[in-house]
Amino acid sequence: MNGTVKFFNESKGFGFITNDDTKKDVFVHITGIAKGERLSEGDKVTYVEGEGRNGAIATEVKVIR
Repeated sequence: MNGTVKFFNESKGFGFITNDDTKKDVFVHITGIAKGERLSEGDKVTYVEGEGRNGAIATEVKVIR
């Protein structure tokens, strides 16, 4: 899936990605970000969407360069 980083709080280790197709926000935890990647507000990303305890969660998040 493709999306845009809505916000990411590096010190707390989480944030949200807005899905480009559905426009819904998807939770992202720091453990779901691909090794070596850093997220910033407005970054375009690819990710795999799954179900977490409280709804959709993004994993394998990679910034599109």
